[in-house]
Amino acid sequence: MSKQTKQIEPKRPVDVLFDKYAESHQNSTNKLVHWICVPLIVFSLLGLVWQIPFPHLEFLGSYNGFFNWASFLLAFSLYYYFTLSPVLFFMMIWVVGLMSYIIVKIEQAVGLGSGKAYAIYAAIFVAAWIGQFIGHKIEGKKPSFLDDVKFLLIGPIWLLHFICKKTGIRY
Repeated sequence: MSKQTKQIEPKRPVDVLFDKYAESHQNSTNKLVHWICVPLIVFSLLGLVWQIPFPHLEFLGSYNGFFNWASFLLAFSLYYYFTLSPVLFFMMIWVVGLMSYIIVKIEQAVGLGSGKAYAIYAAIFVAAWIGQFIGHKIEGKKPSFLDDVKFLLIGPIWLLHFICKKTGIRY
């Protein structure tokens, strides 16, 4: 009689990254802080980069206002997410789409590149990072990105993967 051996699938790169990221995110308070602060950091960073003046490119025509330095940041980040998980990539498209909509509304209210817009995004950015460091102080572990900068990109999809798990969506 031969024993049946169970094949164990190797972990996907995204799961390896999530496991490593989770090592410094065990405390429930720190996790809650991340649910608040990570989206705020992404939003404020996107808003700050959006404000950087971008040259007018004639060939873009009426779409010129929708192409800026944030477009490059999004393209890089979203491509990275796609290589890790097409499902999480798709979810992030919706997240950054909503964030972009809010940024455009703020831009319409206070003006692109205005001091007010910079102040709004900078205040959110600083407050959210303070929150992150407080969360890690409570956790008693340093933030993952201090070991590897790619963990700055992992935070948003790490949160989304919990939504996938809760809803039974394979990411």
